[in-house]
Amino acid sequence: MEPVYRVLEAIAGSILAVQGVRRRYFGLDNIPRSGGGVVVINHTSYTDFMPSGLGLARKHRRGRYMVKSEIMDFAIMRFLVKHAKAVPVDRSAGGTAYHAAVNALQAGELIVVYPESTISRSFELKEFKPGAVRMAIEAGVPIIPVIVWGAQRQWTKGAKRQIGRARIPIDIEFGEPMHFGPDDDADDGTRRLREVMTALLHRVQERYPDAPEGADWLPARLGGSAPTPEEALVIEEVEAAEKARKRAEKHGPPDQHDPSDQHGRPEK
Repeated sequence: MEPVYRVLEAIAGSILAVQGVRRRYFGLDNIPRSGGGVVVINHTSYTDFMPSGLGLARKHRRGRYMVKSEIMDFAIMRFLVKHAKAVPVDRSAGGTAYHAAVNALQAGELIVVYPESTISRSFELKEFKPGAVRMAIEAGVPIIPVIVWGAQRQWTKGAKRQIGRARIPIDIEFGEPMHFGPDDDADDGTRRLREVMTALLHRVQERYPDAPEGADWLPARLGGSAPTPEEALVIEEVEAAEKARKRAEKHGPPDQHDPSDQHGRPEK
């Protein structure tokens, strides 16, 4: 893991340097010096893994990212997933990834999770899946909430792409670790986690140095032209229906006698 990860960190740092990205980190002392932990990050961009991963590296920690299994279709991604020890998640057999993540947590590693599963078009927090809290409870490790803000200005859904030298500021804040006991309810814990991350998100947004009114990467709540959470949900439902139609055209209807299709095939 270490040699490949060091190379990836160097590449990511070089990319951000070439782009002129101005990274500001807050709360780095909240990253555990050792031991397992679930690092939970909001998801607004295709590139938000880079500044968050480099933040962990500043405290000499590295995270194992849970990633969609579809990326394994590409040889280079299979190599990176294998050697960076990422955890592929096949939504037709998610239990395998879950148990692998719990074992890694119990072995003292950091597992990085995006509880919203997909990019938020509204740039507000979507509803959270409870898997991150369930892992933390079962493994007996803390959750470290993280907000990345500004990366959506580089590359996201529904906004202009700026991946050149745009000198975009990106703020990353690591919140205080949250601890859960073995008797805690995962659904209640997930609601608490979302409340904590909402407050953290608002604090980061208030401190952010550049937020022009009407910007396509700015939430409607703050005067931006991004869709509201309700509008974003409608867009996502239309997109999901279109993906399902294309899957049906490509693969045909699921075989009712094939157990691999009982939970749905992974998205393409």
